[in-house]
Amino acid sequence: MNKTTLMLTLLMAVAPGMAISASVYKWTDANGITHFGDRQPVGANSETVNVRSGTSTGNDRPTAQQRLGELQKQQQEDAEKKQETAVQTARRKQREANCETARSNLTVIESNARIRTEENGEMRYLTPDEIAEQRNKLEDVAAENCGAEDSK
Repeated sequence: MNKTTLMLTLLMAVAPGMAISASVYKWTDANGITHFGDRQPVGANSETVNVRSGTSTGNDRPTAQQRLGELQKQQQEDAEKKQETAVQTARRKQREANCETARSNLTVIESNARIRTEENGEMRYLTPDEIAEQRNKLEDVAAENCGAEDSK
């Protein structure tokens, strides 16, 4: 009985060590796909991989594929912001130009009693009603372009 108990105890003590020391092999097939296995492949070069055993504490780190996806998403958002900023800059410059033109034309209307215009190749003076109408239009353009820009 002592021999059996001793043999059983010895076998139980050695078995976990044998399981831990099991080899894991890594190889790449003809299609370029990497494989892992517990048996060495026949006809392919393989390398032994050290396997760490233990309990997992959870997968808090993102995988390389997840990080790549996040990076691509961030780059796309940055490109959209840059493009949006360029559009906003162009709009702002156009508004500034419209504002300056409207103010300049208002100054001309207010400083001159008579304003000439060319229609069909002939020069003529604007009537007081036409001048008032032009002043109203220019004031509207100035109010629209010289104030704070509406956010869209």
